[in-house]
Amino acid sequence: MNLKKYFIRALHRLQKGPGYTYKELLVWYCDNTNTHGPKRIIKEGPKKKLIWFFLTLLFASLVFWQWGILINTYLSYNVTSSLSIGFKTMKFPAVTVCNANPFKYSEVKHLLKELDRLIEVALERILQPTPGNSSENASPPLDLELWHQIPLVLIDEHDKDNPVIVDIFESNQTALGNQTAGGNQTAADNQTAADNQTAADNQTAADNQTAADNQTAADNQTAADNQTACSHQGSDNCTYRNFTSAAQAVTEWYILQSTSILSKVPLQERIRMGYQAEDMILACLYGAEPCNYKNFTQIYHPDHGNCYIFNWGMDEEALNSSNPGAEFGLKLILDISQQDYIPYLSSAAGARLMLHQQKSFPFLKDQGIYAMAGTETSIGVLVDELERMGYPYSDCTMNGSDVPVKNLYSQYNTSYSIQACLRSCFQNHMIEICGCGHYMFPLPERVNYCNNEDYPGWAYCYSSLRSSIRHRQICIDSCKETCNDTQYKMTISMADWPSEASEDWIFHILSYERDMSTNVTLDRNGIIKLNIYFQEYNYRTISESAATTIVWLLSSLGGQFGFWMGGSVLCLIEFGEIIIDALWITVINVISWCKGLKQKRVQARYPDAPPTVSELVEAHANLGFQHEDTDALPRDEVLPPEPGTPPPNYDSLRVQPLDVLGPDSDAE
Repeated sequence: MNLKKYFIRALHRLQKGPGYTYKELLVWYCDNTNTHGPKRIIKEGPKKKLIWFFLTLLFASLVFWQWGILINTYLSYNVTSSLSIGFKTMKFPAVTVCNANPFKYSEVKHLLKELDRLIEVALERILQPTPGNSSENASPPLDLELWHQIPLVLIDEHDKDNPVIVDIFESNQTALGNQTAGGNQTAADNQTAADNQTAADNQTAADNQTAADNQTAADNQTAADNQTACSHQGSDNCTYRNFTSAAQAVTEWYILQSTSILSKVPLQERIRMGYQAEDMILACLYGAEPCNYKNFTQIYHPDHGNCYIFNWGMDEEALNSSNPGAEFGLKLILDISQQDYIPYLSSAAGARLMLHQQKSFPFLKDQGIYAMAGTETSIGVLVDELERMGYPYSDCTMNGSDVPVKNLYSQYNTSYSIQACLRSCFQNHMIEICGCGHYMFPLPERVNYCNNEDYPGWAYCYSSLRSSIRHRQICIDSCKETCNDTQYKMTISMADWPSEASEDWIFHILSYERDMSTNVTLDRNGIIKLNIYFQEYNYRTISESAATTIVWLLSSLGGQFGFWMGGSVLCLIEFGEIIIDALWITVINVISWCKGLKQKRVQARYPDAPPTVSELVEAHANLGFQHEDTDALPRDEVLPPEPGTPPPNYDSLRVQPLDVLGPDSDAE
């Protein structure tokens, strides 16, 4: 019942409204508010009123300006980084070791035979440009099909003003300086049609461009090498890559050609042609426990062939390190068999290794390090744990599920990483544009690797895509960093191993254990010893925290309001109250205006005066009575107004009930 009364009162209050005009409401607010300033406006004299009005308006503007800055700072979602140091037993990192050479030359020599002969003759012509070499005349005819697909040319710059392009396997020469390029035409009677670009990085020069743009400024240098890739043989749609050294040009050209050849070899055959674990891993010791090649997980890496991962954590739990120090880490002795290296594919000799988290794919080309043959390499490890804040403070991802790029490395059952995302994005673009995938990256289903036979223009497409800033930016914008990451900081030291005094017996023992032979089959050029261990159990955690929180925002807003206006939260409530009252007064006025407008419309439709009481009584008593319309009469025959029924004389009425009256009243 009380609740019903409360709602009825509230309804009446809403119907009635605040009961003030705007002026009265404003005066009431200034007189009763706890905010400094408005009171002085209504209580001071005319001059002081003006001063206080100006000061109140000025400080109120300052408050709103400061509030805007504070709210904008809060919505920028800045973070602060904090560094903390902890101590705990840590998981030993996953260790990936590979040979710098991906395949045994004895296993792939039959595949690269024609390519090797071609590069040998090309090197002879580069070193001795005069025709008629004896070795070339004695050798069988060359298959120049590979060469014509991606040729190498020389730029002779004895005459700086008129450089000459020399095709290594052709006798014709073209003067670069006399060519009218017209913006895109090169000196080799080919055109660089890749988006009408100049020779900034990947194309040759036009319009008499000198060698200063493509070569070093040394006065002794007289020639440069140029690699050409066209969309198809004989096409003018070509791209050019310039090199200042023949060593760089030959290596890049050989890698590109071998990629096309090896991409047609099945995966199992490529694994067989690589270095096997039992041949590469000669000795293993983790802490005080012996281990062998069976404790490593084999994966195929396109850059390095067969790689082997220790403590990857895929099939069993990751190992913990019992203590810091070299005696409690991982010790390996590797044989890289340098004598079986591919001469033109791998110019560096040694082992490539990388430390990374469990269940993550090793990107050795970007994050790996080399261990040199004939040395003992000690790697002390320190751990940094990175903890980033997610949305809206940063655009990081927890597991890559919110990244719009299909992760092609998920076939290895590895965790997400930005390197995997960038490579997957590039491979997806290459499949979409070129129609095939690059040999160095994983393939999705029903897609083939690029090669010169099935896709003749793949090298041109790959070169154009790799140099495209637009596609690169698309991948950078699409991929995200991981919110939580672990980085391993390494301190590397090396020493010759084994020493001259001990190499004889060490090589005898290792040779016997591997080949069961009493002869020495190993030498210093193929042996590497690795020591990987935690330097200490102290780990650093670099974590992000919000620089501005909602508590900071509220306190800052209140501080500015209190400093400039002397207000508080209650003052804001008062201000909100007057705004609500003003709105409600506006609603009441609008309703009243609508009602008045409606009455005016009714009066305009019915202009006659309302009937009198006598007319209403007569109409009720006499059914045939009709009210006379004064408008129907002529103007000069208007009837005088009829007198109405006078009001009753209430003093003559009985004020007592009938049953109270006595017998005398009846007699009357």
